[in-house]
Amino acid sequence: LREVACPSSPMAVGRKRILILFAHPALERSRVNRTLIRGLDAIEGMTFHDLYEVYPEFDIDVKHEQSLLEAHDIVVMHHPFFWYSTPALLKQWEDLVLEHGWAYGARGTALYGKKMMTALTAGGSEAAYRPGGYNGHTVEQLLLPIQQTALLCGMEYLPPFIVYETHGMTRAQMQEHATRYRSVLQTLQES
Repeated sequence: LREVACPSSPMAVGRKRILILFAHPALERSRVNRTLIRGLDAIEGMTFHDLYEVYPEFDIDVKHEQSLLEAHDIVVMHHPFFWYSTPALLKQWEDLVLEHGWAYGARGTALYGKKMMTALTAGGSEAAYRPGGYNGHTVEQLLLPIQQTALLCGMEYLPPFIVYETHGMTRAQMQEHATRYRSVLQTLQES
């Protein structure tokens, strides 16, 4: 999947445009993420943007990325939860694209009023992500740098969409999460 923008029809007027910034360096090995993203490029008003597919050499086109952000109302950072954070290319994307004077700072208002959400997959259980659990913190606590980035850019940070226990998940469970993910995205479009 490359960058695919679904065209808008007259019926889509008033619906929010969603940009899914997808970052998975080994998508071929992720049954869960492949299931979650299947068909998203067909949802009207949604742009599916696979960063590892578009930028395999990490040579990010900053102006193109900024124009994508400007053209959408909601940004979803979809990625596996690697070392309590994002994959490397998504972090580089943040470092390069969210420039001072454009995304934040006195004249950096390009993203002001937009919404941001994280969608992520984690191999561990929900119980592992809590105080006293294996990881000692909730996923929400570990996502504070992303939340603060959104707030610094004047964006509203939405509660994350999290899929836990991805290892050994059945097809039925994967499909259930995919259905729930689509429902969340479509609800955001209509909000």
